[in-house]
Amino acid sequence: MKTAWVFPGQGSQSIGMAADLGSMDIALEKFAIADEILGWSILEMCQSEKINDTRYTQPSLYVIESILVDLLRAQQQQPMIVAGHSLGEYVALHTAGVFDFVTGLKLVKKRGELMAKSQEAGGKMVALIGFDRNELIQAINSTPDVVLANDNSAIQVVISGTPEGVDALVGKVKCKRALPLKVSGAFHSHLMAAAADDFTPVLETSIFADAQIPVLSNVEPTAVTDAAILKERLSRQMTGSVRWLESCQELANLGIDQAAEVGPGKVLTGLISRTCPKMKTVNIFSNESVKKYTN
Repeated sequence: MKTAWVFPGQGSQSIGMAADLGSMDIALEKFAIADEILGWSILEMCQSEKINDTRYTQPSLYVIESILVDLLRAQQQQPMIVAGHSLGEYVALHTAGVFDFVTGLKLVKKRGELMAKSQEAGGKMVALIGFDRNELIQAINSTPDVVLANDNSAIQVVISGTPEGVDALVGKVKCKRALPLKVSGAFHSHLMAAAADDFTPVLETSIFADAQIPVLSNVEPTAVTDAAILKERLSRQMTGSVRWLESCQELANLGIDQAAEVGPGKVLTGLISRTCPKMKTVNIFSNESVKKYTN
């Protein structure tokens, strides 16, 4: 079976996640390394409301998802291709061998800190469900300081921008539901430019290797393994749109039979099922689900 591993990003976290990993040697080793780099305990943070603070969410998801990958590989499992949604792209790159665990964690730590800082400047993100796509695109093009941040499926997207701009667009577009996200930053938009500029030196000095597994990037959802291309695409991710709809379509074009969402939540498998109804999906979020997984 041709399988893709996909990795969720911020919004998939929940209090109590990773509890069953706390007694496993393979996980404890990674937690110990992470705690030393971060200066706080992931296992403790996962039991706190603070897990919803992007400074803690992003490193926690990266570490937990990386541990689940280790557990899968301990069972001789391997995907044909990988992709991640926003923060999840870092796990995808680590899984593909583009950078080691510590390099990825340091990148994610800095990314979370810069994105948290960017929230101080204000911003808004709203998920729209059930809309006319042509009407939406026209409204975005005619509304200052608003962009399509996450193109998740044919019927679900996230817009991002200034509070005034986002509110104006929501007032223009007819949709079944408009759900404000619990963030105060305009992630994946031009309003993240300052944070992206601060992140660039950290990214440029990080060592990337050619991927051992093809990777679909958020800003360019075509499968590549070249290290330079993957780094350049990642450099545009913080301000660029997450083109997840196209990623799902590309998985289907490549003949992928099964998509395994490796991490907490079921958001990505839900989106994949809407776009690719014939594709089998499975969720891997705990040691028990790893044991049950077959490729």
